[in-house]
Amino acid sequence: MPDKSLRVVVIGAGMAGILAGIKLREAGYSNIAIYEKAATVGGTWRENTYPGLTCDVPAHHYTFSFERNPDWSQHLSSGAEIQSYFERTTDRYGLHEVIEFNTEVTEALFVDHLWQLQLSDGRRDSANIVIAATGVLHHINDPKLPGLDCFAGRHFHSARWDHSEPLEGQRIAVIGMGSTGVQIIANLARRGIEVSHFVRNPQWIMPVENGNYTEAERAAFRADPEALAQAMDFEGYSASVERYTEALTDPESEGSWFMSQACRENLTASIKDPKLREQLTPDHEPMCKRLIFSPDYYQAIQKDCAQLVREEIVCAEAKGIRTSDGQLHECDVIVFATGFRPDRFVRPMNVAGLDCVDLEDLWSQKPVAYLSVAMPGMPNFFMLNGPNGPVGNFSLIDIAELQWDYIAQLMDLVRDGRCLAVYPSAQATQEFDQARVEAAKKTIWYTGGCQSWYLDAEGVPASWPWNYSRFVEAMKEPDMRHFVMLKG
Repeated sequence: MPDKSLRVVVIGAGMAGILAGIKLREAGYSNIAIYEKAATVGGTWRENTYPGLTCDVPAHHYTFSFERNPDWSQHLSSGAEIQSYFERTTDRYGLHEVIEFNTEVTEALFVDHLWQLQLSDGRRDSANIVIAATGVLHHINDPKLPGLDCFAGRHFHSARWDHSEPLEGQRIAVIGMGSTGVQIIANLARRGIEVSHFVRNPQWIMPVENGNYTEAERAAFRADPEALAQAMDFEGYSASVERYTEALTDPESEGSWFMSQACRENLTASIKDPKLREQLTPDHEPMCKRLIFSPDYYQAIQKDCAQLVREEIVCAEAKGIRTSDGQLHECDVIVFATGFRPDRFVRPMNVAGLDCVDLEDLWSQKPVAYLSVAMPGMPNFFMLNGPNGPVGNFSLIDIAELQWDYIAQLMDLVRDGRCLAVYPSAQATQEFDQARVEAAKKTIWYTGGCQSWYLDAEGVPASWPWNYSRFVEAMKEPDMRHFVMLKG
């Protein structure tokens, strides 16, 4: 008889936490809690509100498979629309009944087959199973710019956008050329706002169009699920994801050549000035970093109100930013589009598992996990979008759903009484990571000659180094030879 009294705690109410909550209730778990450190759901889409924020995954594929949205306004949806989608989904599935906001889990200790949890408000909780849905990109990378305290204007990280004053009529400096910096520059320049883009290493940009869905199309999607399914073209999208991941993992493949050529031709065709084109030409191979998809950055940076700055930043001064050529670039606002620390995951939460195995010790060199979902010595502690999982220009919702199906099978072992707890063996985890590292060194992320947030402290790509179909296959069913089951 399944044990319905099992206590399951989910940490985080972003995309993955919402998924976990819905799936747990669907499976009949009733003793659950979701702890969220912020005041509402949404995760990265709650935190990021910068101008121009857009998802680079086709809108209809960045949804839960069980909760399609016929009302996306654009082919690539805005951050605000995605946040509304997650808020609406949370309401529809009644998750507010189990979410506690403004409550951070600061410690998780495995004692007598239970996880003892310390909460930020001083309370304690215990759980049979913990689901860490804490996300990847939520600890900001906030560089220490010399002289910033002397700057007379406003300054903030892109994930802490200050909306207190309008930007029109002001001079904006944006530091960083990841997707965020590109989107901000494109948005502000389109509005005629004076912008300076400080770029240390330019990145390749894949051309993409972002058209609008008409009201007639949205009405058809609402009226006929089949019309929505046809528009989504599941087969075509899956094939494109497979080609993309094969291009990453095999730099000699036809797909890799095609995508590289598209990036190079986009730069050549879009930037007319030879000097500017040279300044925007990366020193590494396309796809070595996470590709930027943009319909309008190259057009934006050529506007009269925009300028590209390639000189090294020396310091901030009262009136702006001083570069290595001695020039002072005057500005009223400095925006750090400098990304996040991708190695944090559940940290800074203190986690100690079986026999006091400490997470900081386990991850002393780099974050490691078996198939990205579980760790040795951490019984009944599962992660969604954990270390070494697939990342790229495809839907992490798809990845999380595949991971959930895998985790749910492990949870069933506990609920059905076949064991008290389950975790991957140290040997299986080590063998998986050795194979992963060996494969990662053959990917374009490693061979392409660049520094990126994909690389760990040892300079090895930290993500899934095989194609998408291999991940789908790996998530179908746990190989129990690789797991340890604790009995009563």
